[in-house]
Amino acid sequence: MEETTVLCGANAYEKKYYFNERFNGLPDSIKDELHIICVLFTEEVGGVITFEYDKEGNLSIKTDADEEDILYDEISSGLLVKEILRKKQELMESLALYYRVFILKEDPSALLSEDE
Repeated sequence: MEETTVLCGANAYEKKYYFNERFNGLPDSIKDELHIICVLFTEEVGGVITFEYDKEGNLSIKTDADEEDILYDEISSGLLVKEILRKKQELMESLALYYRVFILKEDPSALLSEDE
């Protein structure tokens, strides 16, 4: 199984939000935005949502639901994730860059030249 690092997540079943303290260096406005995204997602669709980094520093959104959850709509979940990725593309790219620079300790100048 591929190793991942969870940035944050929300669980509709336990009515809880989780933020990985390893990322406390992020600005409060970013932490607040992630909190809002996660909670609104679980309120609208249900289930569980997590923002996870893979070992290369790529950020993805994962969703899951209990098998017995008949109210969870997998199609709506997928559509909402795509909408988040589209509307929050800059945020996702910035969070991926943050992880690669501050967690993986990659050279920022080399990362910025990759984009050119």
